[in-house]
Amino acid sequence: MWTRRQFVTIGAVTGLGAVTGCSRGGSTSNPRRSVPSLDGRRADVTARYTAGEMRWSIAGNDVATWGYNELLPGPALRATAGDLVEVTIDNRLPEATSIHWHGLAIVNAMDGVPGVTQPDIEAGAQFTYRFVVPDPGTYWFHPHHGLQLERGLYAPLIIDDPDEHVMSDVEYVIVLDDWLDGTGTTPHDEYERIRAAGMEMEDMSGGNHSMMEMASSPLLGGDAGDAIHPYQLINGRPLEDPATLEPPPKAGDRVRLRFINASADTAYWVAVGGHRLTVTHTDGYPIEPIDVDAFLIGMGERYDVTFVVESGAWPIVALAEGKDQRAGAIMRTTDTNAGGVVRFDATELDGSWLRYADLAAHERARLTPPPEDIVDIDVALTGGMMMTDWGIDGRAYGNHVPIDIVEGRWYSLNITNDTTMWHPIHVHGHTPQMGRTPGGARKDTVNILPGVTTQLVFQANNPGQWMLHCHNAYHLESGMATLLRYRDDG
Repeated sequence: MWTRRQFVTIGAVTGLGAVTGCSRGGSTSNPRRSVPSLDGRRADVTARYTAGEMRWSIAGNDVATWGYNELLPGPALRATAGDLVEVTIDNRLPEATSIHWHGLAIVNAMDGVPGVTQPDIEAGAQFTYRFVVPDPGTYWFHPHHGLQLERGLYAPLIIDDPDEHVMSDVEYVIVLDDWLDGTGTTPHDEYERIRAAGMEMEDMSGGNHSMMEMASSPLLGGDAGDAIHPYQLINGRPLEDPATLEPPPKAGDRVRLRFINASADTAYWVAVGGHRLTVTHTDGYPIEPIDVDAFLIGMGERYDVTFVVESGAWPIVALAEGKDQRAGAIMRTTDTNAGGVVRFDATELDGSWLRYADLAAHERARLTPPPEDIVDIDVALTGGMMMTDWGIDGRAYGNHVPIDIVEGRWYSLNITNDTTMWHPIHVHGHTPQMGRTPGGARKDTVNILPGVTTQLVFQANNPGQWMLHCHNAYHLESGMATLLRYRDDG
């Protein structure tokens, strides 16, 4: 197991408050997900969210932004695998919106992609999502509409496992985010700045390259991100005003942390000061537990970790990779003086870290693809910052060519990053395994570095039209997306 410092030196690439309870049932390798009739069935969980304009305090600054129920993050939605969930969205925004249930392989009509699975939820209108949650785990939800995610419209979605195998005394949800809205600019303004910077890069003879501010990271293959964010947040709070996890754990408690990266443009190195972490889940699905000091989490990814907390006040640190920024929160045990100073410089960030190559699916989540029957589909990530022409197979979404698949067959999406920047690629409606060998970890969001090809293997068992896209908000806005489209065999 390498350290982050060793990895960066070599420059190599290997392909909210506490909540009780603790995430995954049996294998989902069935030929087809059953879609039970919901006629006459009463919802097990109901919720109502208002998407609207709001004000939020960040480091003493009162910023104008958007959110769910005037909170950042929005209130967590919690259910149990197998529950029928009914969520009504009141759109009080000045524009249309939608909700995507990130990571959940639900019925296609509820996936929340306007123009594909549903009409827009127009300003002033309501829409009720109604679906059965099939798989336990750590998920989240957000719009699939322009740059609305970047304005604070997101919330955790926790699906409990009725047959939980990872025990804990207390757990917390940790939502990471990069922030710029209301700080003198907006996500739309930043997108236009990035476009202008790209055009400036095209014409280097101009001599004035002041707009070409980019983060750099050998770990991520070069460019760490294009957007400029004044703040990095944990649960809506910056390092200058860090959140303290409540209620506090007792010394000796086994703690479970559910991490969600809701940011637009930032990967984070995450560690808990003074503690080694046992990683138990990624993207909602269980893995064979592995002990590390730190892990990297890209946009859209989730990781669950556990550890036994020692007496004291401990920093939870999220280092924005390549950006010389960090977010932090505090965990104090009940026997610790609340006035103690906590330093956000965990040495664990330079300790042993988690690699994709270390991940193996837990037996409860293992797929068994037949190697001889896997159909290969080659996909290229294309474009660049200079033209802001991010796309898939040389085409921007809207001018895309859907990827046709047939129900029941096994596929390997062989995704090659032909660009000079890393991309967190998210697959809707399915949770593939990484690689062709049985036992690969299940992930719906995978970081793909420049020049790298990643194989995502899945069975086509959830009919519909499903997006495949980059979870960098600015790359998606530019068009790095396409559709997986089920068609009839023959």
